[in-house]
Amino acid sequence: MAEANLLVTFDPVHQESAKKEIDTLMKEVKQEGKIIKVNEGMAQLTAKDARKVVGELLKLAKKQVSKFAYTFNWWPVDKWCRAEVKDMQKVIADLQKGIDKKDKWKLDLAKRDTTKEYPKNLIIQLTEVIDKPNVDLSNPHKTIKVQIIGDKAAIALITEGEALNIPKLK
Repeated sequence: MAEANLLVTFDPVHQESAKKEIDTLMKEVKQEGKIIKVNEGMAQLTAKDARKVVGELLKLAKKQVSKFAYTFNWWPVDKWCRAEVKDMQKVIADLQKGIDKKDKWKLDLAKRDTTKEYPKNLIIQLTEVIDKPNVDLSNPHKTIKVQIIGDKAAIALITEGEALNIPKLK
């Protein structure tokens, strides 16, 4: 089974409606994608070009945000790894090459479906491998998104327009 390269969050109470909405929206923006796994409030998809999907959906959302009744956030995944600090650091160290010295950046961390106890300073540990000086939590040019799902982590380096946040648009 291919690994997901696109993640979508939704209200877990409306899982079936969210799945239908994902399929409908993908068809509407003429992008191929397939839901390969659904867990509590998140769908994992494989798409031909996840960044293009998000870009097209962003255009659609700006015109007709009402079409997004059940889904909240859409973002691409660059790499998956084990949800261990060293493994995540390795992926982040590689992805941070896409951040220019002048870029403002932040790391965004979320966890779901895990009972594992992570250190309180997990964000600090994960950012230790980033050698870029301009951290900006409120207005970054680039965001390193880390989503821990069970024993795996989905990690992406996202620039503006590569992630879709429906609540923010509404």
